[in-house]
Amino acid sequence: MPAERITGEDFWILSRILKKNPHINGLDVRYNLMSDVGAYYAARLLQKQHKLIYLNLMFNDIGPEGGELIAKALHKNTTLKYLRMTGNKIENKGGMFFAAMLQINSSLEKLDLGDCDLGMQSVIAFATVLTQNQTIKGINLNRPILYGEQEEPTVHLGHMLKENHCLVALHMCKHNMKNCGIKQLCDALYLNRSLRYLDVSCNKITRDGMVCLADVLKSNTTLEVIDLSFNRIEDVGAKYLSETLASHNRSLKALSVVNNNIKGEGLVALSQSMKTNPILSNVYIWGNKFDEATCVAYSDLIQTGRLKPDNTDVEPFVVDGHVYLAEVSNGLKKHYYWRPTYAEVCSQSSNAGSILVPVGPDL
Repeated sequence: MPAERITGEDFWILSRILKKNPHINGLDVRYNLMSDVGAYYAARLLQKQHKLIYLNLMFNDIGPEGGELIAKALHKNTTLKYLRMTGNKIENKGGMFFAAMLQINSSLEKLDLGDCDLGMQSVIAFATVLTQNQTIKGINLNRPILYGEQEEPTVHLGHMLKENHCLVALHMCKHNMKNCGIKQLCDALYLNRSLRYLDVSCNKITRDGMVCLADVLKSNTTLEVIDLSFNRIEDVGAKYLSETLASHNRSLKALSVVNNNIKGEGLVALSQSMKTNPILSNVYIWGNKFDEATCVAYSDLIQTGRLKPDNTDVEPFVVDGHVYLAEVSNGLKKHYYWRPTYAEVCSQSSNAGSILVPVGPDL
């Protein structure tokens, strides 16, 4: 039987109970029907309850007005560290209020505004504010609504990375980023010494962008996780990365190149880089074009113990003497939108990004 979902009026009752309970420091009400009514009571709760450390409101039909209420409540809140607003369509207006909040709030460490329909103006506002904010360690700005081809938000976020020395994780999925954009970020990463997790998945980056990334990885010793999933770096881009990982970089721990139109030559080059690079522990390659050489190469890495089964998204099997690779449910953020309650081990291997670079609880 499907369970009844919490409405805004229901949350009013819940908030009254929580105000009187000093022992609860976290609240997860994702995938309910709170709307702006519930956001009003959530904002009041943030003003009254001074023990709440994390709050997950993802996909609750909260709009710009509700976003404004929550953002303004955080002006005076000094306890909340982790807030997830994922999937609430607060739009550009709500995003601007959250950006303004970050100029005042000095306790929030992790903010997720992915799939919130942010506009160009609010993304640029976040980039501007984060040049000064010294407390935010992780921010998710996935899938803003952007128009035009000039990549202004990426340019501003690149400038921010040159100035910010606290940000550890930056998620820029679905930013319509092309090679010019990744070059802006790479130029900043020559100077940045705090960012450990860069997510630029689901963009339009090709092999030319990998020239810049491979070059910066020769000198950057901070980046530990890079998500390039669902771009188009192809064999040439994979080989650029492989050469750097084999000969220069000894800090990157995880690389995802899922669905990048890479064929056997590029995939084998990546596998070869792991033989000389003892630090790279997690590689995700599913959705590319496997040939027999690829299957044999990754089978050998797994069988020799160089690549642990939990640290990749493929598993070898043999049919009629030929090696093939099957997909397994491991990755950097497989459970970003949902999480099973039946297996903690499964959760860790499916969300390796937050395990390798923890920025508070993975809400």
